[in-house]
Amino acid sequence: MTVKTLATKLAGRAGVLAGGVALSALLAGTALADPAIIYDLGGKFDKSFNEAGFNGATEWAKETGGKFQDLELQNDAQREQALRRFASSGANPIVIPGFSWGAALTKVAAEFPDTKFAIIDAVVDAPNVRSVVFDEHTGSYLVGALAALKSQTGTVGFVGGMDIPLIHKFFCGYKQGVLAVNPKATVIENYTGTTPAAWNDPVAAGELTKADFDRGADVVYAAAGGSGLGVLQAAADAGKFSIGVDSNQNYLHPGSVLTSMVKRVDNAVKAAFIDGTTGTWTSGVQVMGLANDGVAYALDDNNKALITDDMKAKVEDLKAKIISGEIKVHDYTSDNTCP
Repeated sequence: MTVKTLATKLAGRAGVLAGGVALSALLAGTALADPAIIYDLGGKFDKSFNEAGFNGATEWAKETGGKFQDLELQNDAQREQALRRFASSGANPIVIPGFSWGAALTKVAAEFPDTKFAIIDAVVDAPNVRSVVFDEHTGSYLVGALAALKSQTGTVGFVGGMDIPLIHKFFCGYKQGVLAVNPKATVIENYTGTTPAAWNDPVAAGELTKADFDRGADVVYAAAGGSGLGVLQAAADAGKFSIGVDSNQNYLHPGSVLTSMVKRVDNAVKAAFIDGTTGTWTSGVQVMGLANDGVAYALDDNNKALITDDMKAKVEDLKAKIISGEIKVHDYTSDNTCP
């Protein structure tokens, strides 16, 4: 396995420049002829969304012996320049996890029609773009059901990151799953902010979690990127339960993380690298859900003692009914409402 990292986490490094100057320095003189992944804000080792993307790229490299380029953004202003510099240097395909890439990719994809791009969590309509979206609401429904089955108080919480429709999609699915198991349950809803900084504020997320506990919650679901680490820590400190997101976060606090709503961002990145380098590329929208293992709830040695056979059987029954169409989980982003 070979990984060429163009930039590690820059915060705190002496001599770091900002914006375009820093990006120019990072990429200067680099000949790129490999697949590339540019992580969203928060860094590739966020133990959540970005890290899942990194894991997919790394798995591709292990299996193929190939090389890939990667870059960690430091601010929103770098998006277009990063895409242009990778594309102009020959990187192909270029994978960008995160809905915030939409506007930049729309511009840059048109400028480089021979370069393949894959965006995760957004849809960009262009002939050279693959858009990968997930049925987060269905996976969240299942972890909501688990939360309700585990709760002793009948009150559970949710801490989202940036207050945007995508994260409301997580919450709405979670709420529906909770109420399917316990129609009298209370579901507390919180968000860490309204700007991209909301993804990397574990202190704020931890405080919101503590407030949920004060209101009677004993399980809190984090859908907040790097901020979610604060939720998991607060739950562990309080002897309560948390639910992780994106990557399997059960290992972070064994015995306290009830489960994780896993988005297989790793599979999406790996598939894009494979298809983009073997002539099997297809553009257009790809949906990853329960039926194709795009989303799931995580079970492993770290949480097996927390989930009884009866709990698992109940959730597996709900999963089968969602896949068959017997249960319809409302998608918040379809009409910006949550029943």
